[in-house]
Amino acid sequence: MGDTLEFNEIYQEVKGCWNDGRLRFSKQSVVYKSNKTGKVDSIPAPDLSVAQWRRVCLGHGIKLATSNGHIYKYDGFKDSDFEKISAFFKANYKVELAEKDMSVKGWNWGTAKFSGPLLSFDINDSPAFEIPLASVSQCATGKNEVTVEFHQNDDAEVSLMEMRFYVPPTTGDEGTDPVEVFSQNVLSRADVIQATGDAVCIFKELQCLTPRGRYDIRIYPTFLHLHGKTFDYKIPYTTVLRLFLLPHKDQRQMFFVISLDPPIKQGQTRYHFLILLFSKDEDISLTLNMSEEEVERRFEGKLNKNMSGSLYEMVSRVMKSLVNRKITVPGNFQGHSGAQCITCSYKASSGLLYPLERGFIYVHKPPVHLRFEEISCVNFARGTTTTRSFDFEIETKQGSQYTFSSIEREEYGKLFDFVNAKKLSIKNRGLREDMKGTDGYSDSDEDEHDAYLERMKEEGKIREEGDESEGDSGEYDSNASASDSEAEEGDSEDEGKKKKVEKKPKKAPKEKKERKPRKEKKVKDAGAPKRPMSAYMLWLNSSRERIKAENPGISITEISKKAGEMWKRLDKSRKEVCHELNTQPLMYIAGNTSESTSR
Repeated sequence: MGDTLEFNEIYQEVKGCWNDGRLRFSKQSVVYKSNKTGKVDSIPAPDLSVAQWRRVCLGHGIKLATSNGHIYKYDGFKDSDFEKISAFFKANYKVELAEKDMSVKGWNWGTAKFSGPLLSFDINDSPAFEIPLASVSQCATGKNEVTVEFHQNDDAEVSLMEMRFYVPPTTGDEGTDPVEVFSQNVLSRADVIQATGDAVCIFKELQCLTPRGRYDIRIYPTFLHLHGKTFDYKIPYTTVLRLFLLPHKDQRQMFFVISLDPPIKQGQTRYHFLILLFSKDEDISLTLNMSEEEVERRFEGKLNKNMSGSLYEMVSRVMKSLVNRKITVPGNFQGHSGAQCITCSYKASSGLLYPLERGFIYVHKPPVHLRFEEISCVNFARGTTTTRSFDFEIETKQGSQYTFSSIEREEYGKLFDFVNAKKLSIKNRGLREDMKGTDGYSDSDEDEHDAYLERMKEEGKIREEGDESEGDSGEYDSNASASDSEAEEGDSEDEGKKKKVEKKPKKAPKEKKERKPRKEKKVKDAGAPKRPMSAYMLWLNSSRERIKAENPGISITEISKKAGEMWKRLDKSRKEVCHELNTQPLMYIAGNTSESTSR
């Protein structure tokens, strides 16, 4: 047996939505990486205490529990995977992979068991369903009833809003309300945002680009509180995915970007990124609302009770310590101007694109973060409006396309080398050889093909030829010398040199021709007879019923098609009879409504 077991297309349920990823069992740990978010769950092998194999909706699943109370569930295994996973667990983790049956009776009367972060509803000791308490947003109580509300996931097609549990009154233990006990068990593990206690620190009037405005940021032990003039947002640290600290191109400002999953909401608007803008010159002295012993015990030297420095450094340092995530900064990329970003446009708004060590991030409207592992290929395209810029297109493995346009041509070489070094697939690699100059573009715009300019040149030539033909007919000034025309012919023969456009003699004014009066339209007499039917129409009218009888159920269009074929095959003598009927003239006397037919 090998040292590792790897499984692709293993799913993890996140608030009602299945996210796929890759699961790897090694001797040291169990590692799961989500393909959607890139988030990694790492479970050290010594911490594993329970492992269960269960039949679930996506085939088979594994439920893992650790000694410190965490529970992880992964689905999407095949029935044949049980033997090798069970043997691997016994050999390397000293844990038995036990088979556990789920209750499928459909009963709604059972026992609620609280096991760490899960609420399990069991029927005859078999779980019917489990609720991750971290997905609970609120818990309300009534008489013999507990209502549990859930956080919503925008990616889920169907969302569970709430569940209600009936708790029967008990007569045994006096002084304890079973409804309150149930509620406390839920709230102790639920992700309910409550401003309990004082804030660790407060940052006043910070400039926020997304959502736009000035906000006071209050840092609590478990969540972040954005307090503005219009809106308030409470952001649990568990929803923070990544932190970015990015220098502005002007080298005087800094962006601090917080990536959120799930996003914060305001009505129908979703904010997946929180973007703060700081001036590098702005300093602050900060005192944490905790004792020095508590600061040392909790943050282990990462923070001090009294700190001072640049405002952006203090905010990023506090956030890094509380969220417990690394801060991503730009890598070794340097653009043409020496900046670590590239000015470009995305969706008609100008912003900055930062090439990072493991992806790209665009700030700020709308913010976009793309990891290298989710990128299928990139494409360098010539600018659509001018030859002095180019577009950078990114296609993801999910089929989405992001186009960053209006990038200065001097940035081409730097960006191409960066993408090439990161081993990203470049769709049009041959474009680099086609371009001239040190930065991937020619030094003059004359080398570029401009379709509009070519069309204008062609139209100009046509107009010149037309003018010359008019000049030959005597409409140019009679004083124009023959030497001038010879010089023009000599210039046109020299194709290697640029043409020097000379002023042409003014045209002699044309004599105005008298316009002939327009003929008056004849007014059609309403009493005039209609034109006679054609020979074909006379034949068709007499043959229509016969065609219908021979072809029952035939449509009108098919009758016309069939009749056309029959008319082609019709005997010439029959056609002449129809033609003779058609050519009989009609006598008509203007002003008299009576008509008479004569041969």
